[in-house]
Amino acid sequence: MDTPNTNQPQWERKLLERLAVASLKEQRAKRRWGIFFKFAMLAYFVIAMIVWIDWGRSDTLSDGKHTALINLNGVIESTGDNSADKVNNALQAAFKDKNTSGVILRINSPGGSPVQSGIIYDEIRRLRTKYPKIPLYAVVEDVCASGGYYAASAADKIFVDKASVIGSIGVRMDGFGFTGVMEKVGVERRLMTAGNNKGFLDPFSPQDEKQKAHAEALLGEVHKQFIDAVRQGRGQRLKETPEIFSGLIWTGAQGIQMGLADDFGTVDSVARDIIKAENVLDYSLKENIAERFAKRLGAEAGNGFAARLFGGDAAALH
Repeated sequence: MDTPNTNQPQWERKLLERLAVASLKEQRAKRRWGIFFKFAMLAYFVIAMIVWIDWGRSDTLSDGKHTALINLNGVIESTGDNSADKVNNALQAAFKDKNTSGVILRINSPGGSPVQSGIIYDEIRRLRTKYPKIPLYAVVEDVCASGGYYAASAADKIFVDKASVIGSIGVRMDGFGFTGVMEKVGVERRLMTAGNNKGFLDPFSPQDEKQKAHAEALLGEVHKQFIDAVRQGRGQRLKETPEIFSGLIWTGAQGIQMGLADDFGTVDSVARDIIKAENVLDYSLKENIAERFAKRLGAEAGNGFAARLFGGDAAALH
């Protein structure tokens, strides 16, 4: 009589388990590869979008004579589209192009860093000396104040709208003092420094008269640099009055009368009637995705001292 094989069911179970495990591994591998390919396609799409958005100055390539346009739009600072690095690179490319008949710096700026404004001013003067046959005109739309006017004063001529706002030739420094509030709420300031003036303009300490005098001297020096640049750029056209360097602002129409500007004009009218090259090509450099992301994370440490020392978000010339 045959005896039943008791090992048969166990062997079948093990085989089924191995098959199930193998099938499960295969399904997981398929899912992983599916996820990988989905991420790869997403990355490809994102990269393609970045390349498309941040594509270089393809519109600056021209087979004929043209007017080169550079925009100075917003606060002038060491990061972003209005840094001296970006503006000067755009200016250099515009002047270097053999088809450039003239350059327009279109300005809509309330001001900004005196350092960045000064670097742009100096580069404009250098390029005008290097390329004497290519004029550079500043065209003011809404606002050309303080650091914006600092840069504009290097141009051959400044064109405005009658309602434009220009001027503000001055320097400011502002902050807050919290000592009275701290006394009321019972907060004690414990500041330790190595160096008598290391806590310069600390808002939580009483104002020191010697430090205040030093700060005023700094402002006076920067203001003098600003005034000298305007005088050098505008020359005999400037009709100086006691108020012209006081920090006041003026309309475009008033600015022409005072010699702060030369005439009325727009980008189109200057390109058409003054430069005689109606084809306007934009050479402005834009912030790329990586730079915008870094800026969003707060990568603006280079402006920190200027912001604290001179007031505003990033600048002295406001």
